[in-house]
Amino acid sequence: MPTVVITGAAGFLGSHLCDRFLNDGYRVIGMDNLITGSPDNIEHLLGTPEFRFVNQDVTEFIYVSEPVDVVLHFASPASPPDYLKHPIKTLKVGALGTHKTLGLAKAKGAKFLLASTSEVYGDPQVHPQREDYWGHVNPTGPRGVYDEAKRYAEALTMAYNRAHGVDTRIIRIFNTYGPRMRLNDGRVVPNFIYQLLTGNPISIYGDGEQTRSFCYVADLVEAIVRVVNQDEIDPFNLGNPVEISMLELAQTMAKMAGTECQFVYKDLPVDDPKRRQPDISRAKEVLGWVPGVSLEEGMRETFAYFKDRMPVTP
Repeated sequence: MPTVVITGAAGFLGSHLCDRFLNDGYRVIGMDNLITGSPDNIEHLLGTPEFRFVNQDVTEFIYVSEPVDVVLHFASPASPPDYLKHPIKTLKVGALGTHKTLGLAKAKGAKFLLASTSEVYGDPQVHPQREDYWGHVNPTGPRGVYDEAKRYAEALTMAYNRAHGVDTRIIRIFNTYGPRMRLNDGRVVPNFIYQLLTGNPISIYGDGEQTRSFCYVADLVEAIVRVVNQDEIDPFNLGNPVEISMLELAQTMAKMAGTECQFVYKDLPVDDPKRRQPDISRAKEVLGWVPGVSLEEGMRETFAYFKDRMPVTP
């Protein structure tokens, strides 16, 4: 039975990856220090013999006694409120955490996959974004703690590949959503859902014309597995190329919720990207992957998840 180490295992994406690799016949060692992850996301796995959870700060030395076949490094605050609240920890997990997990992969002769992000492109001047675009990032702005942490992590990953022969992979994840996101995550999908379910106006930042592309979590997990199981080391954009403005997203979600769409406009955050859309030609060609879940289908599942977990008001 092969063994995979997944950092950030109690997070939104990490917990779904734990499920998938267990289903695929792996033994899973999940690591998380629970700064932004939730034990609820992996509670259903705690009695599974093939799953072991370790409360681990991956910026510290990582010790695993048994053989390891794959290391997936997903530990990091990922939403703007989280990485703005934890700027130093975000930088450390991108730098020291990547160093320690690469060291584990090197010691074990394991494959290594880095979860990078579309944020490496910053506020892009090229649209849509291809993997050969180097980005437009403000290193001293508030978002730089996340953007530059991931850019450094990519550079370190490639250095370990070239200098030490570690079998590495890099994925750049575009906006992903689905069950197990935190309702107070601060990202647009849980924000909108919470506001719609509580009858509050939807918060629109700027004029609402900025765009994103939303990929359902099951599609992303399938792509990640395909990246692990192929041999190319250059980065892959992973996301849904269907571009939508924040106003359109709000209107679509309000229609699904069966409620009137009321807006409250707020200032656009510093360095917030105006447009974000992945070019996934490389993923199509190499992985044979395209997202299969429509926004409407994915949002129905996500709405249902959050509705079941809304606090009951007296």
